Amino acid sequence: MKYTGLKYATALAVGTVMAFGLAASPGQAATDGMTPKKGGVLNFVVGSKIPSFDGHVETTFGMVHPIRPFYSLLIRINPDNPSSPTDFVCDVCEGDVPKGEDGGKTFTFKIRKDIKFHDGTPLSAQDVVATFNKIIFPPKGIASSRKAFFKMVESVKATDKYTVQFKLKFPSGSFIPAVATPFNFIYSKKDLDEKGYKWHQKNINGTGPFRFVEYQPGSFVSGKKYEGYHFKGQPYLDGFKAISAPKMSLRLQAIRGDRAAIEFRGFPPKARDDLVKALGDKITVQESDWNCVLMFTPNQKKKPFDDVRVRKALTLAVDRWGGSKYLSKIAIVKTVGGVVFPKHPLAATKEEMVKLAGYGTDIEANRAEARRLLKEAGQEGLTFTLNNRAVDQPYKVVGTWLIDQWKKVGMNVTQQVNPSPVFYDILRKKKNFDVSIDFNCQSVINPIADVTKFLGSAGNNYGNYDDPVLEAIYAKLERAETQEEQRKLMREFETRALNDQALIGVTLWWYKINAYRSYVKGWKIAPSHYLNQSLDNIWLDK
Repeated sequence: MKYTGLKYATALAVGTVMAFGLAASPGQAATDGMTPKKGGVLNFVVGSKIPSFDGHVETTFGMVHPIRPFYSLLIRINPDNPSSPTDFVCDVCEGDVPKGEDGGKTFTFKIRKDIKFHDGTPLSAQDVVATFNKIIFPPKGIASSRKAFFKMVESVKATDKYTVQFKLKFPSGSFIPAVATPFNFIYSKKDLDEKGYKWHQKNINGTGPFRFVEYQPGSFVSGKKYEGYHFKGQPYLDGFKAISAPKMSLRLQAIRGDRAAIEFRGFPPKARDDLVKALGDKITVQESDWNCVLMFTPNQKKKPFDDVRVRKALTLAVDRWGGSKYLSKIAIVKTVGGVVFPKHPLAATKEEMVKLAGYGTDIEANRAEARRLLKEAGQEGLTFTLNNRAVDQPYKVVGTWLIDQWKKVGMNVTQQVNPSPVFYDILRKKKNFDVSIDFNCQSVINPIADVTKFLGSAGNNYGNYDDPVLEAIYAKLERAETQEEQRKLMREFETRALNDQALIGVTLWWYKINAYRSYVKGWKIAPSHYLNQSLDNIWLDK
């Protein structure tokens, strides 16, 4: 068995860095020193179906894993150091990532002149501008899940054919990490102008290391090497096949039987142990803390979830501390935390968390208060349906656990499990759910951007509420310059969101375990299952 650990850093928006995690093993250094071999097709399994191909709309690994290899970004996390939240490199830009001018209010990117889209169209600054204008300033009726990440941006313009300039309203250390978000696929302006802003939901034309070959819905996506890729000598693979397998048992069987080499998302501890026991040194394991948290979101447009007493009862009923001990043995969740990635300096300490509704260590007292609030609201024996996603880990596992938690305070909950496209359709279009499993899974660890999920104005918020007080706290938070000021405002934000209004309930933060065939080389784990998925650095040692 080859365990590959990691050591990674996490930073405040102002640049304070602290290191944590596991130390890198000697085996990783040896692997990195090998000369990559060219050729072969990487088969990997994906535990979800694809809602659409549009990176600017979607928030799921089910889209990123099979579709990201077809696209490029303006900048990206260094694929040789993906565990660092501050190590960014150019993708379609050239030179170093700009540090900012005009007191951090102007960022100028020089665009490479040797890049072509897969349809043969040359890439220019206009394509980058059109892409980010779609993300940051989408037209009415066009969804953009990360527009809230760019509240500091005033304008995006091309100053010449190969120069892009971002003007900011105010300096923000969260700007560059937001630009590096792996969902920011660079689209062709010609495609947007001629085919419309929704064309990319069902069609692909990128500049990434692989060309699109075939999509069989519910079955697989395949790609082949793009010979004109702008990083010469890459990709090493001839192609890839992303196989859809929502059931974890099928993904494990595929790796065990060598029908697939890897699953990039992560397995629970027992699955890792079973693979290692069965295959020994044919399996390599990498592990990491995970910038991803599962939540439950009440629909405030439906009664009685517009009542804060009912929402507080939902969160008070949940035993997070006990759940962590139990669920971490069977699921890919582990750490009790608030709105911020738990290992980050901006995250709440346990002493701070226990003051929030649902985080107190006396679960019986919490549940007594939940019953009192339900009675006061006239909702004793509350009956509702939990909208959940047909993904075993950790959605269905945690959803089943939540139902048991709510039962202990007299609620009667039915779980409705839906395939990913239906699950998202209910959240985004129908908006007719009672309470839904939700998640805040981000890529680059960038808490000030990541917590926009809790803002009613955010494109990826499904609670159907407006909270001007929370928006005002966030406006101060994104402008805060010192760690002390950021921490103070983050606690105000967290208290408002999780305690005073109980807008969304946080369950447990995830823990990432990747167990895969040892002939897969070049890939390094990150604290997110969205990062390092271009596949241009992977090679097969067969």
